[in-house]
Amino acid sequence: MAKKKKSKKGKDAWGLDPRKVINILREAGKPLSSQDILKTLGASKKDKHRLKSVLHELMDKGKVYRLKRGAYGLPENLHIVTGTLEVQRSGVGFVIPDDKRRQDIFVHPGNMDEAWHDDRVAVAVLPGRKGRRAEGRITKVLERGHKTLAARLLRRLGDYYLLEPTEPRIKARFMLDEGDVGAEPQPNDIYMVEVGDQLDQGIWEVKFLAKLGQEDDPSVQEELVKENHSIPRAFAQHVLAEANALPEHPSPQDWEGREDLREVSFVTIDGAKARDFDDAVYVEKEGKGWRLWVAIADVSHFVKAGSALDREARERGNSYYFPQSVEPMFPERLSNGLCSLNPAVERLVMVAEVPFTADGQPGESKAYNAVIKSHARLTYAQVKRAVLDKDEKERTAIQHVMPMLEEAERLARVLHAERRARGTLDFDLPEPEIHFNLYGEAVDITPKTRHFGHQIIEEFMIAANEAVARMLTESERPCMYRIHPSPNPEKLGSLFDLLSATELADKLPKVRGGESVSPLELQQLLDAAEGTDFEFLVNRLTLRTMMQAKYSPQNEGHYGLASDCYCHFTSPIRRYADLVVHRSLKNYVAGKDVEALPGPNGMKNLGGALSDTERKAMDAEREILKRLTILFLQDKVGEEFTGVINSLADFGFWVELEQVMAEGLVRLSSLDDDYYGYFPERQRLVGERTGKQLRLGQRVRVTLTDVNLSRLEVNLELIEPL
Repeated sequence: MAKKKKSKKGKDAWGLDPRKVINILREAGKPLSSQDILKTLGASKKDKHRLKSVLHELMDKGKVYRLKRGAYGLPENLHIVTGTLEVQRSGVGFVIPDDKRRQDIFVHPGNMDEAWHDDRVAVAVLPGRKGRRAEGRITKVLERGHKTLAARLLRRLGDYYLLEPTEPRIKARFMLDEGDVGAEPQPNDIYMVEVGDQLDQGIWEVKFLAKLGQEDDPSVQEELVKENHSIPRAFAQHVLAEANALPEHPSPQDWEGREDLREVSFVTIDGAKARDFDDAVYVEKEGKGWRLWVAIADVSHFVKAGSALDREARERGNSYYFPQSVEPMFPERLSNGLCSLNPAVERLVMVAEVPFTADGQPGESKAYNAVIKSHARLTYAQVKRAVLDKDEKERTAIQHVMPMLEEAERLARVLHAERRARGTLDFDLPEPEIHFNLYGEAVDITPKTRHFGHQIIEEFMIAANEAVARMLTESERPCMYRIHPSPNPEKLGSLFDLLSATELADKLPKVRGGESVSPLELQQLLDAAEGTDFEFLVNRLTLRTMMQAKYSPQNEGHYGLASDCYCHFTSPIRRYADLVVHRSLKNYVAGKDVEALPGPNGMKNLGGALSDTERKAMDAEREILKRLTILFLQDKVGEEFTGVINSLADFGFWVELEQVMAEGLVRLSSLDDDYYGYFPERQRLVGERTGKQLRLGQRVRVTLTDVNLSRLEVNLELIEPL
């Protein structure tokens, strides 16, 4: 064997380690040429090609930039920030920096170069006036957010077909070879494609992956929304293998060391279509008060930290719900089987046991591991008929749990009154429910039915979440808190300014210097507006002052619930944050660390990641509702509707239709009776000549003039204010 040649001094001493190159640029404090870097490294000119390879690797990652004269510099010194581009429907964008300490950077459509929504990009921060949001220009696409896309076939162009993304925030055109299109291609066919090389400005070559079907098929719409938002679908084989290796039912050995509550009349109460039951409840009268047991599926017993199932669930963050399908956080063997609290079978649970006084004040809570057997799988509709409507037939059918359900209703009403008294905000806005026929076509959109049967479970889940958060906090155990910051002070101030000249002026909270408005004060304002002409305006504008709730290992309280200590504990089958809380609670119950948890920095990063996946789920849910609404309205163009103005802008106003749960835009350009000015501080549009006003909350009659699925638009024309 030939002896290995000794390297010359300096050649292998610096090697190909990119960190050394970054350190050299950082220590220099100025851009350097490749020759300068070689000199500092003590390398020779013949090593230049090796350095170039390292520099290109760093440039691809956005860690080093090449300037016009051939020198190289660090992004932080060049006022370049890396992050993810989020494009709005209006076309403007915001770069969400990788460094979470930095604020979002505004990007004008003309400064996006070839970047798309969800791309990881480098953005050069432009000089701006002090105090304004930073504005930037995208200099490089570091990584495509979507390597595969759902695309709509437009037309044939020679030997190719022209397609466009179904995601309207991605401005591009694709060319697909005619040999890949398949049989009988039609306009508006939806294809899954893989993005290839750029052919021209704004035009890319794509590779065929699959044909989904026609765009007006609701199931196709669900698939393309999942693709647009990178929703995880099928589980990898190694994840399924781990799930399939689990038993179908827990064994008696699994019950060891647990409280045996199989004879306790726990019940589950869920929607009629639910298949994963992760919570069961039981209530007993205790003196003048009550005792509540909330049993939650013990997912952590079967899913160990670091396992394939755990890593997959952590990546997904939560389950994703669509009108006709679900993409679960765990495979069905767990979510619908082993960890689902199905009736009449033994299941492992973690229990939060909370005593309450007659006026709803919690006493000393307990948590422990248990085994239960659900005594009834109830639906919200059953509970309504039996408990609220006193339907004798239904009461007879579930008579074995009726006494418990009646105590449950009494406790829930007390808890609800107590929460209202402390200031819990309740906007009670209707949620849309899409109804399908046997062919999968959307035939109606109505408000989801809500009654106090739903409220019973909601009150008990909130009570259990608060009890667990208190136990972990008082024992100084880690907790993934569910936090909700105080309202946006600027928006809140605008609302109070608007109401200061109305009959509600004396009901406005008295804001003191440096203090925020309490939830109770805001709830009192909502109560004062109820039944007045300002009810709609106050509800909507107050809602818009609210910040987004998120996950954090630091307890900052939950403003909307008026809770000073809150977490999510009740849904570990469908939320990873709850699974983290279960593991910490297991350690609390055991009095020692029996479950692995991330460290402080790991918990912080995990909280941010879970907040992001939750936001992704919410965005996807909003988009599919919008798309199915447009499909539903397609054959109703030309019809008249009544509605309420629910938002205004300088170019038009949105109307929430009363006959169906949908909204559309009336553009000011369609109004020919006057020129209208927008007064945001008064939430009104005012005619310059006539003085005619269009205000938030006003009822109007409109005509549906157009719907456009590719732009996700519903357009209306005003007939008359009402």
